[in-house]
Amino acid sequence: MPKHYLLYGSERYALAILRPLQAAIRARGDETAWFFDGPGAEDLVEGERLLSVEEVRRWKPIAVLTPGNHLPHFFPGVKVEVFHGFDAGKPRHIYIRGFFDLYCTTGPRDTAQFQVLADRLGHFAVTETGWPKLDPFMREIAGALPPMRTPPVILYHSTFSPSWSAAETLYEEVKRLSRDGRWRWIVTFHPKMNPDTRAKYKALENEHLRFAEDDNILDLFPQVDMMCSDTSSALSEFLLTGKPVVTFKNRRPGPQLIDIHDAKDFEPAIARALSRPPELMQAIADFGAAIHPYRDGRSSERVLDAIDAFIARGGRNRKRKPLNLWRKLKLRRRIGYWGPARTR
Repeated sequence: MPKHYLLYGSERYALAILRPLQAAIRARGDETAWFFDGPGAEDLVEGERLLSVEEVRRWKPIAVLTPGNHLPHFFPGVKVEVFHGFDAGKPRHIYIRGFFDLYCTTGPRDTAQFQVLADRLGHFAVTETGWPKLDPFMREIAGALPPMRTPPVILYHSTFSPSWSAAETLYEEVKRLSRDGRWRWIVTFHPKMNPDTRAKYKALENEHLRFAEDDNILDLFPQVDMMCSDTSSALSEFLLTGKPVVTFKNRRPGPQLIDIHDAKDFEPAIARALSRPPELMQAIADFGAAIHPYRDGRSSERVLDAIDAFIARGGRNRKRKPLNLWRKLKLRRRIGYWGPARTR
């Protein structure tokens, strides 16, 4: 009998993260369905099944997988966290809210942090798998770093948080540099970016600058030679291509980044990045190995193997999850379900 897996999302980004898992599940002859309590359901395509709460409970998935930091505790199955991005300066313990049985971490750096917490708290397990969202991307970028384009293409991306975003600070520089034709630009923003800021940048479109509306930023990475950002989790994803990144007041700068604190340094920092200095390129490679060493495009399969292994061990951790009543009450209100909480 086919196994059932529920893919749960509360934002549209869940689609890009969970669809590689859906493909891996179906390749094994098993079945998937989706549940959304936020944006995303309207973007499901033919063959992707959307369930109600009662349908989920009757369907009895063996696992519920999500990239968010919560999920309905009253759904059947092992509750699995697969994350919605790499660490961008936010403490990773924000995910420890008592909702998950199993955390599938992306690489050694995250695994070490979560394993310390798992050993101390005892109510969840940790398995390093890599990040499912990157599976198609890793297969696409396999091989040596491609040569620089002529002219080079720069991806400018900013997070939406006003305290972290450099979009307003760097606007005049992007405007100036995008008009002389020396470099080409692609601009894309987090979906929650201030609409006024988005409109300002979109108005900059010309023969040298394109404003991209792509839902999946990974699709843009093979089209460019470097990235400019601030403190966005997307820059970590981009570094896995082996290409340089210039950041503005990054919350966690390191040798893998060219980090600046003044808009006047933006242009020279870009020039340095495009020169690909050896020490920078080595730091980028070392950083990628720490956050996501898997280059085979099979992280989804490792997640499914981790779920099988967890269930084979009894499907329980050494301690019960905390009650977490307030968050569970808010989730019930959000979904509109007040029925029983039996999950297995």
